[in-house]
Amino acid sequence: MSSINIALKLYASLTEFFPEKVKNNKLDIELQSDTTVADVLLNLKIPAERAHLVLINGVYIPPEERPEKYLCEKDVLAVWPPVAGG
Repeated sequence: MSSINIALKLYASLTEFFPEKVKNNKLDIELQSDTTVADVLLNLKIPAERAHLVLINGVYIPPEERPEKYLCEKDVLAVWPPVAGG
C-alpha cells in the first residue's frame, strides 16, 4: 500500500496529543493512503468530544463524515477543541 504525507495542526489544549515536541503546532506525518480523519484522531488518542472543529484544507468535516473521509497527499488536517467564550 502506498503512503501519503500530510500536515497535522492541533490547537489550544489539543497540542498535548502531539507525539513529540513540535514548533508552531504543526507536525508533518506520513500515513497509509487509506487513512481517514477518524483514524488519525484515534491513533493520537484524541477523544471525539475534544475534536470539536476539524478542517481539511480549510473545509469543515462534520463528525459523521470523519470515519469515511480519506486524507490525500499534502492535505492539512487542523483540529480545535471546544472553546468557551464569555
